[in-house]
Amino acid sequence: MTTAPDWPYFPMFLRLDGRTVLLVGGGEVALRKARLLCKAGARIRLVCREAHEGFEALGIAVHARAFDAAQLADCAFVVAATDDAALNRTVAEAAGQRQLPVNVVDDSAASTAITPAIVDRAPLLVAFSSAGRAPMLARRLRQQVEELFDQRLGRLARYIGTRRDAQMDMDIDVRRKLWEAFLDGPGASAAMSGDEASADAELARLSADATQRGVVWLVGAGPGDPDLLTLRALRLLQNCDVVLYDHLVGPAIMDMVRRDAERIHVGKRRSQHTLPQEEINAKLVELAQQGKRVLRLKGGDPFVFGRGGEEIAELASHGVAFEVVPGITAANGCAAYAGIPLTHRDHAQAAVFVTGHPRADGSLDLHWDALARAGQTVCIFMGRISLAQTMAALRAHGLPDDWPAALIAQGTLEAQQVVVGTLENLPARVDAAQVEGACLVIVGEVVRLREQLRWFGDREG
Repeated sequence: MTTAPDWPYFPMFLRLDGRTVLLVGGGEVALRKARLLCKAGARIRLVCREAHEGFEALGIAVHARAFDAAQLADCAFVVAATDDAALNRTVAEAAGQRQLPVNVVDDSAASTAITPAIVDRAPLLVAFSSAGRAPMLARRLRQQVEELFDQRLGRLARYIGTRRDAQMDMDIDVRRKLWEAFLDGPGASAAMSGDEASADAELARLSADATQRGVVWLVGAGPGDPDLLTLRALRLLQNCDVVLYDHLVGPAIMDMVRRDAERIHVGKRRSQHTLPQEEINAKLVELAQQGKRVLRLKGGDPFVFGRGGEEIAELASHGVAFEVVPGITAANGCAAYAGIPLTHRDHAQAAVFVTGHPRADGSLDLHWDALARAGQTVCIFMGRISLAQTMAALRAHGLPDDWPAALIAQGTLEAQQVVVGTLENLPARVDAAQVEGACLVIVGEVVRLREQLRWFGDREG
């Protein structure tokens, strides 16, 4: 039994400049295909009974009135764009026998190649494809990207194309850093504005300092949903040379890391630290001193129970440049996806963040008198293992047995699971629900608002 591939088509671009493309069909649809092919410099061999007047404006004459397989000779690509489905299939079969890529309009099953929705900033092109399954969605995405991409990007791409040969004798990693620094700085803006003199001056400055110092970026990956990454975080995911990450950073986010970046898993799972914190600190310093751009990727926010403060202290003591990029912490993200507001003027005028991770001897030394109060919300990070102990301590210090509490597992992800109860019964309910993954515990009257405010389609424990 064979399984369907992840990609119905392999994404690539064809060089058609000066090469022959057979286009079967002379209507409006075929004309649109012809316009795209002309942009690529293709020589179009047109076969149709009657050609749209627009072909004459493109300088394309009819080669033949009827299709014949002999017309495929010397062709690099074939397009079947008639309103006759049977004829289109005949063209596709003939092309297939000669192992020529063929695009059949509105027939993905017969096509071995497809023409995507294109954002044109030539020579920069962005293409969207749904493998023929949802062309309207691909076009919608193209429209959105059209609005995002500056029309002057083509000018920038042409500038880089005329200057990069001068750096070809550099080490490939040094050259890549040079151009990424150029794109992140004023040189790119100058090139896009047509001020090539200023762009050249900036490029010369960067070239003189091509062996740039390493840097460490401490980046918060948020609670799990990739859509909650900050724009700055997404940009650095694409610019790093090496990334150190832990188990709270899921595959969907790691898929956004540049493909050629080195990946180092440093663990940080309860009782299973792949690397002790001291070794992580030393590794960050070592990599940066090698001149690398290091991404320290942490679930949630680096400064909320993420040991980010310890890591930057080590970096600073060794003179390593660093930058901190905040992330949406688990308390904010998971609570929002669970429909639980952290504050509410009628129920909670404060929110307190604490860690539920016990000490090595199993004890949990928190300021229980300050936590066991009405009028506030208590968010307990890593609270699964000590849940029963925590709930009992809050009851012992004055909160009633029926005080609302909830546990959120795998918050913000499709597998999110929310278990709602009270200080008295939540531990038993969590055990019965067999929750998995990272957990956040929320205690306070705001938990009662979940039934009114829940919006994310999660599983109820």
